[in-house]
Amino acid sequence: MYTLNIDTQAFIKQHWQQKPLVIKQAFVDFDDPIAADELAGLACEEEISSRVVITKNDDWDVVQGPFEDYDQFGEDNWQLLVQAVNHWYPASQPLVEAFRFLPDWRFDDLMVSFATPGGGVGPHIDNYDVFIIQGEGERRWKVGDKGQHKRRGGNENSPLVDDFEPIIDVVLQKGDVLYIPPGYPHCGETVTLAMSYSIGFRAPSQQELLTQLADSLIDSNQGHKRFTSKDEPSSPGLISQAHQQGIMDLLVQLAQDPQAYQTMLGKLLSQNRFELDICEGEAPLSSDDLIDAIEQGAIIQRIGGLKVLRLEQDNHARLFINGEEYPLAEISEAVLLLLANNVSIMPEQASELVEHPVLLELLTQLVNQGLYYLAEDEC
Repeated sequence: MYTLNIDTQAFIKQHWQQKPLVIKQAFVDFDDPIAADELAGLACEEEISSRVVITKNDDWDVVQGPFEDYDQFGEDNWQLLVQAVNHWYPASQPLVEAFRFLPDWRFDDLMVSFATPGGGVGPHIDNYDVFIIQGEGERRWKVGDKGQHKRRGGNENSPLVDDFEPIIDVVLQKGDVLYIPPGYPHCGETVTLAMSYSIGFRAPSQQELLTQLADSLIDSNQGHKRFTSKDEPSSPGLISQAHQQGIMDLLVQLAQDPQAYQTMLGKLLSQNRFELDICEGEAPLSSDDLIDAIEQGAIIQRIGGLKVLRLEQDNHARLFINGEEYPLAEISEAVLLLLANNVSIMPEQASELVEHPVLLELLTQLVNQGLYYLAEDEC
C-alpha cells in the first residue's frame, strides 16, 4: 500500500488548483510499482499509448510507440513515457488509490516515465492538475508562476513555452512529490537514471461539454424550445442586446435543468481518454456461476482505470460506467454509493448484493462485459 504523508484536506484548501507545492518524502520508503524493463515491455504493445522524447540542445523530438528496442536512442538525453499504466499493470493501482481523496471523475491516468540523464520534455504548460512522484533516481524540476508566457515558435496552441523564471527549483528524490496546478509552466531534467510517476486530473472544457450536450439532446429528442420576444429592434439589420441575451438564455435554461444535463454529464465524466484492458472471458458467466464463485471466496474486482460514478441528487437510481448508463430501479442510495466507491467488492459484501435480482444481473453483466473480473483474496 502507498500512504500519502500529507493532510489531504489542508492540501485541498490551501493548494489544490491554486499554487504548486513540493512535498518532500510524501511517500516514506517508496517502492517503484513497476520496473524499467516492465515499462519498456508495455511500450511494445500496439494498444498502449507511448512515446520517446529526445532532447536536442534547446529542442525536442518526439517518437511515437510502440517500440521494439531502445538502442537507437543511446545512453542519455531521452525519456520513455507510457500513458494509462494503471489500465494495463494492476500492481500500479495501489499508487492511484493514494490519490482518491480527489473525486474519480477528475482522474485521468497514471503516466510512467523512464528517463536517462539529460532527458526531459522542455518548458511547457498543462491544462490539468498533475502530481509528479519520484521513484528511483533523481530529477530536477523547475516551476514558473502563472502569467503571459510566450509560446514556443509563436504557436498559441502549443503547450511548449520559452524559458521562464522559476519560483520552484528542486531536485526530487525517491518518495518526493511535486504538485502542479493548471497554467503553471514547468520543466524536468533528469539527473540520474530515473523512474517518475505522473498522476493527472482534468475537467472537461466548454467545447467538450457543448459537444456532448448537443449529442445528448439529439439522442433524447430534447432541446426544441425556441426564442420568443415581445419587443423588436427598430433597425431590421440589428440583433439587439436583449435578443442576444435571450437566445443565449436558452442554453442557460438547459444548464439549470437536471433532466437535460445529468445523463450527459454521467456519460461524459465516466469515460476514459485511453483504452481499457477489457478482461474478456472465454465463455459467458451465468448468475449461478457468479453466486458459486462468491461462495467460494471470489472478489469482484474492477479492471484498472474503470470509472463507476453516481450523480448526487440524481433524478434516477442508476450508475454511469465507462460512458454508459446502468439503470438500477429500487436500489438504495447507500448501495449505489458502495458500488461507485469500492474498487473491490469483497465476498461478504457481494453475498448480500446478489440477493437482490437487479444487482445479481448487473454484476453478472459487468463481469461478462470484461469491466470486472473475479479475483482471489491474496491475504
